[in-house]
Amino acid sequence: MKHTGLGGRRWVQMGSSLPCTAVLSLQVKENNYRGHGDSVDQLCWHPSNPDLFVTASGDKTIRIWDVRTTKCIATVNTKGENINICWSPDGQTIAVGNKDDVVTFIDAKTHRSKAEEQFKFEVNEISWNNDNNMFFLTNGNGCINILSYPELKPIQSINAHPSNCICIKFDPMGKYFATGSADALVSLWDVDELVCVRCFSRLDWPVRTLSFSHDGKMLASASEDHFIDIAEVETGEKLWEVQCESPTFTVAWHPKRPLLAFACDDKDGKYDSSREAGTVKLFGLPNDS
Repeated sequence: MKHTGLGGRRWVQMGSSLPCTAVLSLQVKENNYRGHGDSVDQLCWHPSNPDLFVTASGDKTIRIWDVRTTKCIATVNTKGENINICWSPDGQTIAVGNKDDVVTFIDAKTHRSKAEEQFKFEVNEISWNNDNNMFFLTNGNGCINILSYPELKPIQSINAHPSNCICIKFDPMGKYFATGSADALVSLWDVDELVCVRCFSRLDWPVRTLSFSHDGKMLASASEDHFIDIAEVETGEKLWEVQCESPTFTVAWHPKRPLLAFACDDKDGKYDSSREAGTVKLFGLPNDS
């Protein structure tokens, strides 16, 4: 797998009244992180230490990496082929899910398993809430399953969507979480009441990625549609529509600015032969948004 540090780039002019998009320069510092014996399906950063991230692989291991040395500082063997992973907000635990729908909770310091849960449904994405006392899973039946943490006792199962519930994200303010589904809907949920407060329905394809802005006011969602929808969280209204030449794999807001990074399916010039594979774009909004 590769990690790219942003060396040269063309800056987005943030003070203008209109949004603008810039393509990150491909002249970047690139590091290779070698060690896994199979595909790396997901990674996540430590919630507070910017030098550490963890990867989940089909080789039945997870690996913790230090970006300062580009070396693996810990390898943890697991029972199955891993496909999803997340780090607890307090940084103490890593949860990893495998293809057999087993989620293992690993102590981030000792690298030993603290708990293991076998689920009877297809587990898609996993996440703690911001308070670190509940654990959420989206599943293939369109449900959100909520467990207490660390007890891992079922609290509630919510019928969130009529089809596969794919992704889940919590807003930084701790007020809402959002889910994306194969029904092309994004639903916004009140964290405390666990009720759906509104839906966003401007996409036509299964929602594969979500991200809240740093202030919790905007929600970006994307799919195989050739645009990214940016909505105002409190009203559901469309703020911007970011045009793309191909399906979008991932979106992520900057942690402190109204700046959205996104990556699309540009492999082998499938959609646009003039662009090289691996391009990351930045979409900037005015400072007073």
